[in-house]
Amino acid sequence: MKLARVACAMFCTAFALVAQATDFTVSSPAFVSGGTLKDAQVLHGFGCSGQNTSPALMWKGEPQGTRSFAVTVYDPDAPTGSGWWHWVVIDIPASVHSLAEGAGTAGGKALPAAAIQARTDYGAHAYGGPCPPAGDQAHRYIFTVYALKVAHLEVPADATAAMIGYVIHGNILGSASIQASYQR
Repeated sequence: MKLARVACAMFCTAFALVAQATDFTVSSPAFVSGGTLKDAQVLHGFGCSGQNTSPALMWKGEPQGTRSFAVTVYDPDAPTGSGWWHWVVIDIPASVHSLAEGAGTAGGKALPAAAIQARTDYGAHAYGGPCPPAGDQAHRYIFTVYALKVAHLEVPADATAAMIGYVIHGNILGSASIQASYQR
C-alpha cells in the first residue's frame, strides 16, 4: 500500500505539472507558429541581408510559483552537430509577459530591467537572426520561454548557451515554444 501511495504521489505530481504547463503559451505578431520568418528577423551578415531584428514575443499561463523567465531561440538544423543558439535572455522578471520587437539589440536597452542577454553562437550578447547555408533545407527556429523557480540564474557572464540551458533545466517549472522556419 505504501508503494502505491508513493507511485500515485509521483504520478499525480507529474500529471499536475503537465496539466499546468499546457496552459503556458507563447506567441509572436511577427510570425505564425509553423510559418516562415521574414527578412526583418534574418541576420545581416554571414552572407545574409536581413534586418536582424528580434521579433516581439508574448506569453501567458505560466505555472504557479514562477519567479523569472528565460527566452531562447535555437536552430536544431544547423550543420554543427549541436545546433545553433541565436538568442538567450535570462532573468526576465516574473511580472513581465512580453519582449518588444527589437529587444535583442546589443546592449539590451529595450529589455526589461534586470534581464540579461547571454552569449549566442555568433559570439555576441544580442539576438542573431537566421542565416542557414545557402541551398540548405529550411531550418527550424524554436522560440522557447521557460518559467523558472528562481529569480536569478547563477551563471558566469561568459557562460555558453549550453551551460545556461543546463541551469535553466535545473530550475524549470514549465516551458512554451513556437517554431518558424527559414531557408535561403
